[in-house]
Amino acid sequence: MALTTLRVERAKAQDKQYKLSDERGMYLLVHPKGGKWWRLDYRYQGKRKTLALGTYPVTSLKHARKKRDEAKLLLEDGVDPSFYRQQRREARPDSFEAVAREWYAKYEHQWAESHASKTLGRLEKDLLPWLGARPIAQMEPPELLRVIQKVEQRGALDTAHRVQQIASRVFRYGVATGRCPRDPTADLRGALPPVRSNHFAAITHPEEVGALLRVIADYRGAEVTRCALKLAPLVFVRPGELRQAEWAEMQLDRAEWRIPAKKMKMKRDHIVPLSTQSIALLEDIQPLTGSGRYVFPSVLTPTRPMSENTVNSALKRLGYTKEEMTGHGFRSMASTLLNENGWSADAIERQLAHVEGNSVRAAYNYADYLDERRRMMQWWADYLDDLKQRPVMSSM
Repeated sequence: MALTTLRVERAKAQDKQYKLSDERGMYLLVHPKGGKWWRLDYRYQGKRKTLALGTYPVTSLKHARKKRDEAKLLLEDGVDPSFYRQQRREARPDSFEAVAREWYAKYEHQWAESHASKTLGRLEKDLLPWLGARPIAQMEPPELLRVIQKVEQRGALDTAHRVQQIASRVFRYGVATGRCPRDPTADLRGALPPVRSNHFAAITHPEEVGALLRVIADYRGAEVTRCALKLAPLVFVRPGELRQAEWAEMQLDRAEWRIPAKKMKMKRDHIVPLSTQSIALLEDIQPLTGSGRYVFPSVLTPTRPMSENTVNSALKRLGYTKEEMTGHGFRSMASTLLNENGWSADAIERQLAHVEGNSVRAAYNYADYLDERRRMMQWWADYLDDLKQRPVMSSM
């Protein structure tokens, strides 16, 4: 049973120290002399470990839980929270972490929120735990390569390249601000295998789309994930825009989802007209998540959006490999089939939030073609319903 502040306050010292358990491995350790210490028990690489979360009343129950959740997020990303804390304590003003966080703080306001979040996540998961405390001027290419290869070895080659790019930007900022003499990532050129460039996998044949929609309808995982899977083809926004959707952006009475510019790749406000099917889905999930910020919160930490891998993992669970279908593929699906069914290319491109290179046509207004887009989005939802309900054609 979860602790309450009153129970913590009333906990009395006994002859021997004892524990009062909270949730998710956290507990209050009460010492015979009256001290009250927050602790978190966890396992890392098969070993049981304990993390100190502070003392009561300096650290309140609410604050201790926040520290617990932060530690759980590190574990979720494969990082030992005890090691991470040690690295941060040892960090100096000329450390890689100090320079990296200064660089991030300087530029994050210029990026889309999803890009800023991914950049910080890659720093904190893949670079800072291993390199954070190191003096940036003393770092050499082999040391950096070993850290980047950890990412490659977990099968994330594309992410490994992106982590190397982030490191390079931190080092270049360090050079510009006089903290290091050079960028050692320049010597890593060719050290990682190249990433094969390909388009996001997508299903675009109507009969196969219908089959996909039927298996999505039968998804048996978490309710939040199921709703995200069902909404994704209806709105065909970018995966980051879907998972970071907030209730404050939803105007169900106007049948609109208004995404602010800071979240959009092109840094422009965007309107998603909501079909009756989309509104019904949102109304279904509102009792579950409507009291929080995000429409699709993380199962582990409801104050954060679902992870970027949730939809792709669900598709994999349904039997679709990343070579067959991805969360981003719903955009290609919609673009292909809407074009094939005669809808205006301009309306489609505006709904996809694409901005053309032509300087005249690129004068983008988020409300361009809005009436046509409303009709198109409702037609699209009805069309998907029709595909889902069509009988499966058997081959002779």
